[in-house]
Amino acid sequence: MRRVTGILLSALVACTAVLPASAQAGRGMVVPMQGSFLEQLQPRDSVLIADQLRYGVHLKGIAEGTGLSLPDYSKGFRDSVEVLSPWLADTVRTYGGRKGPKSYDIDASVILTSFDAGVYELPPIVMLRASGADRVDTLVFDPQVLDVRTMPVDTTTFVPHDIKPQVRYPLTLAELLPYAAAVWAVALAGILLWVLLSRKRKEEAGRPADPPHVVALRRLDRYRGNKYWAPEKQKLYYSGITDTLREYMAARFGIDAMEMTTGEIFAALPPESFPEGLHDEMLALFRTSDLVKFAKGVASDEENAAALPAAVRYVTATYQEQLSEGETPEGGEKGGAR
Repeated sequence: MRRVTGILLSALVACTAVLPASAQAGRGMVVPMQGSFLEQLQPRDSVLIADQLRYGVHLKGIAEGTGLSLPDYSKGFRDSVEVLSPWLADTVRTYGGRKGPKSYDIDASVILTSFDAGVYELPPIVMLRASGADRVDTLVFDPQVLDVRTMPVDTTTFVPHDIKPQVRYPLTLAELLPYAAAVWAVALAGILLWVLLSRKRKEEAGRPADPPHVVALRRLDRYRGNKYWAPEKQKLYYSGITDTLREYMAARFGIDAMEMTTGEIFAALPPESFPEGLHDEMLALFRTSDLVKFAKGVASDEENAAALPAAVRYVTATYQEQLSEGETPEGGEKGGAR
């Protein structure tokens, strides 16, 4: 089982460490070594681009106290091969015992990769070994060859293909049911709404229309109070009152009052259409309305207070006059044919 021990730190010095001056100046020799290795982190039958490999050495029988200096690969050693990690050391085996000297089998390696296909001869691993205070040996390990390949492509039969479109799966009944239910719900809601509107129109068609004076009094009742007396609201106030009177006059006396001017209306109405001397009062109301609507005039509070009661008196008086003349509210004669 591999392990890194505290003793290894005294036996193996990193590439940035400096050997003792006495050892650097001492005697030594160049020693050719075997035991370098190049192995994949994920073993397979070939090395593909971007695969990662361990390149390092097996050191056997390193006595305790031996100093080692490893080469500096922090800047790499060729453009096509990249070094991904600093030196990593593992203690593979420990020899010796409690009282005797100890020695170690050590694996030291860096991690390499390449993103270019080709055959690359890696540099030999050269390290210094200090055995004692006066001897430094240079250990030269045999180099390895890195063969990086790409995925093979048969150029004789290879045909480039366009981007595949999205796969369209057939619709199932379970997927269509929610949409069908929504369509049916909307259709049923539309049919129900049409039935209700048709029934309402029939009921309104069969219901007798309200007499003109009832419609007029109901509309005039909306303008009770003084909330429309402000100058910016007087146009709405007088337009509502006079338009209601115009519609009433059109229904009661059969004139096109909505398309007439004030002068034309009072010229078209017969004298008997103004009972109890309401002619001057109604004429003053219409003229004040014309000033407010078309001349940007501002009516006084007295005129505002008198406008609505005058309109109500006119509608009520003409309706009473209609009844006294022997007409029914619907416009028929009393005692007429049944």
